[in-house]
Amino acid sequence: MTAPEQRPTPRTVQILAVVEAAEAVGVLLAAILAGIDTGSGKSYHLASGIAITLIGFATAVALGLVARGLLAGSRWTRTPTMLTQLFTGIVGIYLVQGARYNWGIPALLLTIAGFALLLAPPSVQALTPGRAERPGQG
Repeated sequence: MTAPEQRPTPRTVQILAVVEAAEAVGVLLAAILAGIDTGSGKSYHLASGIAITLIGFATAVALGLVARGLLAGSRWTRTPTMLTQLFTGIVGIYLVQGARYNWGIPALLLTIAGFALLLAPPSVQALTPGRAERPGQG
């Protein structure tokens, strides 16, 4: 039995990995700020501040792993990347509505870029399971 042919990761997926990594950094920064607020007593409840900080750190790690998977061209990354873009877009809208433009506008720009890159034909071809094996595709 031969190993499956290893195809290079398309440029659109490589750039998408950078977008996903940027979103991971944004979540990490938010988690750090939540931790600072919790430590300085600005959190509504100490326990909820700690929980939000820990969830933020775990989410940043998970998004980093998805970005790493995208760079490798792993097909499992398609759904988490789509959900990341959806969530980032929703958060970006709320931030802009709350006049937090310094966070909201970059979040919306990352979302637009992420969706465009994820839905680009080379990305769909590379990240859709079973897609490359279909006759006539290639």
